[in-house]
Amino acid sequence: MRAKADFFFDNEGPWQQEYAALRDLIQACHLEEDLKWGCPCYTFNGKNVVLIHGFKEYCAVLFFKGALLKDPKKVLIQQTENVQAARQMRFTSLQQVKKLASALKAYVLEATSVEEAGLKVPLKQTKDYSMPEEFQSALDNDAALKTAFEALTPGRQRAYLFHFSQAKQAKTRVARIEKYIPQILDGKGMDDE
Repeated sequence: MRAKADFFFDNEGPWQQEYAALRDLIQACHLEEDLKWGCPCYTFNGKNVVLIHGFKEYCAVLFFKGALLKDPKKVLIQQTENVQAARQMRFTSLQQVKKLASALKAYVLEATSVEEAGLKVPLKQTKDYSMPEEFQSALDNDAALKTAFEALTPGRQRAYLFHFSQAKQAKTRVARIEKYIPQILDGKGMDDE
């Protein structure tokens, strides 16, 4: 019987040798292999531990709770400042995979221990996100909007705050806020229909 993720490794394309080597190393750590988001994902008791994925410039092993790993080799990378929990170990050649093989295994075993212990990455709270002036003004001037925003789940609140604050220009922030006011008043998140 073929594993769900076999197609990922059987496809022709960049990083196939690196993917195969990474698969062998991770499978030696006795995790379950699954396919999630179109990529091989390795789980412990049904919980995501690591994922193999590729990009134009590199392939990587993503540690879902990488922020909790010790990283003595200083090889874990936070993809962007907004990624809170996950960290990547990146590879640009098969030689690099081989060179870091023992470190990768140690990190995977530590990540499995983190999952087994039930540890959680402390995530930023809504109050930790910056409140754009334009949105604060809208909330101050519209009691219904303020009530509706405060009634949203913390995740929906954070998504709006993040989206609004990412705009560099005030007019763009205002346009984004105006676009989503009806969604907020309807108690919906940004992607809700």
